[in-house]
Amino acid sequence: MKTTGNTIVITGGGSGIGRGLAEALHKKGNTVIIAGRRQKALDAVTAANPGMKSLVLDVADPASIAAFAAKVAKDYPKTNVLLNNSGIMQPEDLTAPQFDLATAEATVATNLLGPIRLTAALLPVLRAQAHSTVIMVTSGLAFIPLAFAPTYCATKAAIHSYAESMRHQFRGSNLE
Repeated sequence: MKTTGNTIVITGGGSGIGRGLAEALHKKGNTVIIAGRRQKALDAVTAANPGMKSLVLDVADPASIAAFAAKVAKDYPKTNVLLNNSGIMQPEDLTAPQFDLATAEATVATNLLGPIRLTAALLPVLRAQAHSTVIMVTSGLAFIPLAFAPTYCATKAAIHSYAESMRHQFRGSNLE
Protein backbone atom coordinates (compact mmCIF):
# COMPACT_ATOMS: atom_id res chain seq x y z
CA MET A 1 0.00 0.00 0.00
CA LYS A 2 1.26 3.45 -0.80
CA THR A 3 1.37 5.54 2.36
CA THR A 4 0.35 8.95 0.97
CA GLY A 5 -2.43 10.33 -1.19
CA ASN A 6 -5.08 7.88 -0.01
CA THR A 7 -8.63 8.25 1.22
CA ILE A 8 -8.71 5.91 4.23
CA VAL A 9 -11.60 4.65 6.36
CA ILE A 10 -10.45 3.42 9.79
CA THR A 11 -12.91 1.67 12.09
CA GLY A 12 -12.29 2.02 15.80
CA GLY A 13 -10.53 5.31 15.09
CA GLY A 14 -11.73 7.03 18.24
CA SER A 15 -9.18 5.44 20.55
CA GLY A 16 -6.23 3.09 20.95
CA ILE A 17 -4.56 1.52 17.93
CA GLY A 18 -7.16 2.98 15.56
CA ARG A 19 -6.54 6.51 16.74
CA GLY A 20 -2.78 6.04 16.52
CA LEU A 21 -3.02 4.72 12.97
CA ALA A 22 -5.43 7.49 11.97
CA GLU A 23 -3.16 10.23 13.30
CA ALA A 24 -0.03 8.76 11.71
CA LEU A 25 -1.71 8.32 8.32
CA HIS A 26 -3.32 11.77 8.51
CA LYS A 27 0.10 13.37 9.13
CA LYS A 28 1.33 11.76 5.90
CA GLY A 29 -1.22 13.74 3.91
CA ASN A 30 -3.96 11.16 3.54
CA THR A 31 -7.65 11.95 3.81
CA VAL A 32 -8.66 9.99 6.91
CA ILE A 33 -12.22 9.16 7.94
CA ILE A 34 -12.42 7.60 11.39
CA ALA A 35 -15.44 5.56 12.40
CA GLY A 36 -16.71 4.33 15.72
CA ARG A 37 -19.73 4.10 18.01
CA ARG A 38 -18.96 7.04 20.30
CA GLN A 39 -19.43 10.47 18.73
CA LYS A 40 -17.67 12.15 21.67
CA ALA A 41 -14.51 10.07 21.14
CA LEU A 42 -14.59 10.74 17.40
CA ASP A 43 -15.02 14.47 18.03
CA ALA A 44 -11.99 14.51 20.35
CA VAL A 45 -9.81 12.92 17.66
CA THR A 46 -10.98 15.20 14.86
CA ALA A 47 -10.59 18.29 17.08
CA ALA A 48 -6.98 17.29 17.75
CA ASN A 49 -6.36 16.60 14.04
CA PRO A 50 -7.78 19.39 11.86
CA GLY A 51 -8.99 18.08 8.52
CA MET A 52 -9.65 14.56 9.74
CA LYS A 53 -13.26 13.43 9.24
CA SER A 54 -15.49 11.14 11.28
CA LEU A 55 -18.65 9.10 10.87
CA VAL A 56 -20.56 7.14 13.49
CA LEU A 57 -20.59 3.39 12.84
CA ASP A 58 -21.55 0.34 14.88
CA VAL A 59 -19.84 -2.55 13.10
CA ALA A 60 -22.02 -5.03 15.01
CA ASP A 61 -25.17 -3.59 13.38
CA PRO A 62 -25.85 -4.51 9.72
CA ALA A 63 -28.16 -1.49 9.26
CA SER A 64 -25.45 0.85 10.57
CA ILE A 65 -22.96 -0.70 8.14
CA ALA A 66 -25.32 -0.25 5.18
CA ALA A 67 -25.98 3.41 6.04
CA PHE A 68 -22.27 4.04 6.63
CA ALA A 69 -21.25 2.45 3.31
CA ALA A 70 -23.83 4.54 1.44
CA LYS A 71 -22.50 7.71 3.11
CA VAL A 72 -18.89 6.81 2.28
CA ALA A 73 -19.82 6.10 -1.36
CA LYS A 74 -21.62 9.45 -1.61
CA ASP A 75 -19.29 11.72 0.40
CA TYR A 76 -15.91 9.99 -0.08
CA PRO A 77 -16.12 8.25 -3.48
CA LYS A 78 -12.32 8.14 -3.78
CA THR A 79 -11.98 5.85 -0.75
CA ASN A 80 -9.23 3.41 -1.60
CA VAL A 81 -8.23 2.01 1.82
CA LEU A 82 -10.35 0.26 4.42
CA LEU A 83 -8.62 -0.44 7.70
CA ASN A 84 -10.83 -2.78 9.77
CA ASN A 85 -9.63 -2.10 13.30
CA SER A 86 -12.74 -2.17 15.52
CA GLY A 87 -12.77 -4.90 18.11
CA ILE A 88 -13.87 -5.91 21.56
CA MET A 89 -12.26 -8.26 24.06
CA GLN A 90 -14.18 -9.41 27.11
CA PRO A 91 -13.39 -12.23 29.53
CA GLU A 92 -15.53 -15.36 29.41
CA ASP A 93 -15.82 -18.11 32.01
CA LEU A 94 -16.80 -21.21 30.11
CA THR A 95 -16.91 -23.14 33.40
CA ALA A 96 -19.65 -20.95 34.90
CA PRO A 97 -22.80 -22.91 35.80
CA GLN A 98 -24.91 -20.54 33.68
CA PHE A 99 -22.60 -19.62 30.80
CA ASP A 100 -24.08 -16.61 29.02
CA LEU A 101 -23.55 -16.52 25.25
CA ALA A 102 -24.15 -12.76 25.04
CA THR A 103 -20.44 -11.93 25.29
CA ALA A 104 -19.49 -14.50 22.66
CA GLU A 105 -22.20 -13.32 20.30
CA ALA A 106 -21.26 -9.64 20.69
CA THR A 107 -17.59 -10.49 20.10
CA VAL A 108 -18.37 -12.45 16.93
CA ALA A 109 -20.65 -9.67 15.65
CA THR A 110 -18.00 -6.99 16.25
CA ASN A 111 -14.72 -8.76 15.51
CA LEU A 112 -15.73 -11.12 12.71
CA LEU A 113 -19.06 -10.29 11.13
CA GLY A 114 -18.45 -6.53 11.32
CA PRO A 115 -15.29 -6.51 9.18
CA ILE A 116 -16.74 -9.06 6.75
CA ARG A 117 -19.96 -7.07 6.32
CA LEU A 118 -18.21 -3.70 6.08
CA THR A 119 -15.67 -4.96 3.57
CA ALA A 120 -18.44 -6.42 1.41
CA ALA A 121 -20.42 -3.17 1.63
CA LEU A 122 -17.42 -1.05 0.58
CA LEU A 123 -16.08 -3.36 -2.14
CA PRO A 124 -17.86 -1.46 -4.95
CA VAL A 125 -16.19 1.81 -3.89
CA LEU A 126 -12.81 0.17 -3.33
CA ARG A 127 -12.85 -1.73 -6.62
CA ALA A 128 -13.72 1.46 -8.53
CA GLN A 129 -10.27 2.87 -7.64
CA ALA A 130 -7.10 2.30 -9.64
CA HIS A 131 -5.52 0.71 -6.57
CA SER A 132 -7.12 -0.14 -3.24
CA THR A 133 -6.27 -1.92 -0.01
CA VAL A 134 -8.20 -3.73 2.71
CA ILE A 135 -6.40 -4.18 6.03
CA MET A 136 -7.65 -6.43 8.82
CA VAL A 137 -6.22 -5.78 12.28
CA THR A 138 -5.86 -9.11 14.01
CA SER A 139 -3.71 -10.27 16.91
CA GLY A 140 -1.01 -12.67 17.93
CA LEU A 141 -3.76 -14.13 20.10
CA ALA A 142 -5.10 -15.71 16.91
CA PHE A 143 -2.18 -18.14 17.19
CA ILE A 144 -1.43 -18.26 20.93
CA PRO A 145 -4.77 -17.65 22.65
CA LEU A 146 -5.48 -16.38 26.15
CA ALA A 147 -7.74 -18.80 27.99
CA PHE A 148 -9.84 -16.04 29.59
CA ALA A 149 -10.94 -14.63 26.19
CA PRO A 150 -11.69 -17.66 23.99
CA THR A 151 -14.14 -16.00 21.61
CA TYR A 152 -11.90 -12.96 21.10
CA CYS A 153 -9.00 -15.23 20.18
CA ALA A 154 -11.21 -17.33 17.92
CA THR A 155 -12.49 -14.26 16.05
CA LYS A 156 -8.96 -12.98 15.52
CA ALA A 157 -7.94 -16.36 14.09
CA ALA A 158 -11.02 -16.35 11.86
CA ILE A 159 -10.48 -12.82 10.55
CA HIS A 160 -6.83 -13.67 9.83
CA SER A 161 -7.97 -16.66 7.78
CA TYR A 162 -10.60 -14.54 6.02
CA ALA A 163 -7.95 -11.95 5.10
CA GLU A 164 -5.69 -14.68 3.70
CA SER A 165 -8.56 -15.95 1.54
CA MET A 166 -9.27 -12.41 0.33
CA ARG A 167 -5.61 -11.98 -0.55
CA HIS A 168 -5.73 -15.13 -2.64
CA GLN A 169 -9.05 -14.32 -4.37
CA PHE A 170 -8.04 -10.75 -5.28
CA ARG A 171 -4.49 -11.61 -6.37
CA GLY A 172 -3.69 -9.82 -9.60
CA SER A 173 -6.54 -7.34 -9.22
CA ASN A 174 -6.60 -3.68 -8.19
CA LEU A 175 -7.49 -4.70 -4.61
CA GLU A 176 -4.69 -5.59 -2.23
